[in-house]
Amino acid sequence: MALSFEAILQVLLSGLLMGLIYALVASGLSLIFGLMDVVNFAHGEFLMVAMYLMFGLVTVTGLDPLLLWPVVTACLFLLGSGVYLGIIRYTMRAKTNRGMVQVFTTFGLGLILMGLAQSLLSPDYRSIGHTWISGKSVSVAGIYMPLPQLVGGVASVAAFVLIWLMITRTDFGKALEATREDAGAVALVGIDKNLIFTLGWGFGGALSGLAGSILATFFYIYPSVGSSFLLTAFVTVALGGFGSVYGALAAGIIIGLVEATTAVILTPALKSLGVFTVYLAVVVLRPRGLFGSS
Repeated sequence: MALSFEAILQVLLSGLLMGLIYALVASGLSLIFGLMDVVNFAHGEFLMVAMYLMFGLVTVTGLDPLLLWPVVTACLFLLGSGVYLGIIRYTMRAKTNRGMVQVFTTFGLGLILMGLAQSLLSPDYRSIGHTWISGKSVSVAGIYMPLPQLVGGVASVAAFVLIWLMITRTDFGKALEATREDAGAVALVGIDKNLIFTLGWGFGGALSGLAGSILATFFYIYPSVGSSFLLTAFVTVALGGFGSVYGALAAGIIIGLVEATTAVILTPALKSLGVFTVYLAVVVLRPRGLFGSS
């Protein structure tokens, strides 16, 4: 079936907007891995916590989700920092099989968070009702952009700009990059690597909080919602290059575009087929990802 030029633009724009949100979801995962070589398997559950927190705050306060984005983001910063201080720093002291200890610890944490959500909040699907942007769209030259995804895409771009400014223009960013390069040597110049790791996990959690805040405005909220995005986040991180936040941005856009195109060419049920095909091709041709170091 031939598509008009406007229809092709519609598909590509929809894929671009979702790709930006995928990139934001993956950015926290990539930041933590690049800093500590730790894969946070509870990353999806961080996202789920943010979505439930947004739902609860909207229900209790009656405020619009856009006003509550900073609150949820700050709460997830605290969650990420707390997880490092209370759990991860102790797993890093393991004498043998430290990598496996960290994998099972974060995986177990994810299961605990999901189980708590199911038992305390029930497995029912929830959604946030009327908001300032729900059910609205913007039309430009016959191309319709759903306002929640458009706002989410703009917020994602803004978040990556802030990440770039933080890394390149602040002392913390320089300390972060130094710790990424050699966590053992930074103590010689007076950098507290535990503080950097704590803040790194905090910022990773904050990015999850922002992503969850965005998704809560147009996506159903349920205990296993994080699993729906975790696999895509892992593919995004691997495709862009483990530890490369900017690679996650590029890979997220690629995944969004490929997913949207595949859904049109084949069927929406097979939209992930194109994504995994591209990913496997990159794994074969460039195992470290598009922007991973050689």
